[in-house]
Amino acid sequence: MIVGVPKEIKDNEYRVALPPGGAQNLTLHGHTVLVQSQAGEGSGFTNEEYEEAGAEIVADAAEVWQRANMVMKVKEPLPSEYGYFRDDLLLFTYLHLAAEEELTRKLIESGINSVAYETVELPNGALPLLTPMSEVAGRMSIQVGAHYLEKENGGRGIMLGGIPGVYASYVTIIGGGVVGTNAAKMALGMGAQVTIIDINLDRLRYLDDVLDGNFQTLASNPLNIAQAVARADLVVGAVLIPGARAPRLVTREMVSSMQPGAVVVDVAIDQGGSIETIKPTSHSDPIYWVDGVIHYGVTNMPGAVPRTSTYGLSNATLQYALILADHGLEAALENTPSLIPGVNTYQGSLTYEAVAEAFDMTYTPLEDAMSGVTA
Repeated sequence: MIVGVPKEIKDNEYRVALPPGGAQNLTLHGHTVLVQSQAGEGSGFTNEEYEEAGAEIVADAAEVWQRANMVMKVKEPLPSEYGYFRDDLLLFTYLHLAAEEELTRKLIESGINSVAYETVELPNGALPLLTPMSEVAGRMSIQVGAHYLEKENGGRGIMLGGIPGVYASYVTIIGGGVVGTNAAKMALGMGAQVTIIDINLDRLRYLDDVLDGNFQTLASNPLNIAQAVARADLVVGAVLIPGARAPRLVTREMVSSMQPGAVVVDVAIDQGGSIETIKPTSHSDPIYWVDGVIHYGVTNMPGAVPRTSTYGLSNATLQYALILADHGLEAALENTPSLIPGVNTYQGSLTYEAVAEAFDMTYTPLEDAMSGVTA
């Protein structure tokens, strides 16, 4: 198989889908790897390193897309890349389609087969290809929050952990999954007072057992959320419903109850955001204010630490890329059932139900799409 790795073009996105070691693994399996020139530069990988690993460096993105049988990316394609879609191509990347109606329609219209990292799912419900970037984003949310709480950056002028004799800041985390847990670890490590809110009481019991420090858990309901948000210096949105649009749990009224200079970081922005006042932002223009509260909605947070993120992502995605390249999509689905929920579009059909519900579009079960049965 010919595997193509184009350079990422999202604003300040420095990650790359494969480091040289990943490219070497694919070539050792007999595949051809095309890497766009300078695709790895932002993560610290040179063209020469890819060539030494057996990859072929090509000049531009068009050649990568046109020659490849499978394109591996980090972030969802942008409009300038839609013209590269074709019905004999497999796309393997983060898609987050529940927040991307235009992209969803372009994927369907083109007939391209797409496998989304974030919806590949193990039998126990774990999301192995989303987890590493959730770990990065969760930890980064606290770094970002601490930065914007500084007065010169528009914040309240509060040190996250305080000092002896001075209150530490209050951090409220909505969601106790991978993002929320990693955010809590960082915040607690910096000495903050942390509250995690989640709907799953068993998860809260687990977190209560494993996390140490000035920490409490709350069951998710509107009153508990409102009270925890009102006293927070930093609110982290960390809610995930796999493949679906994030529920809006923090209202405008709740945000308005926060102190001027408080900070909101919504990691769920990729799936539409869990905070009513959040909107997508970029690394080059990351924040805005609503009712005096700083809002950070960067949709590719891990792109700010690309070397860590690229290695972490590839550690998870490479084994699936090898399966797809070695066997092709259809055989890979038979051999590796966890890939089945990863298929979001197949030969012109939308095969992920939560995305269809988000846009009131026709959903076709994958089995029907593969057998030629349309809804």
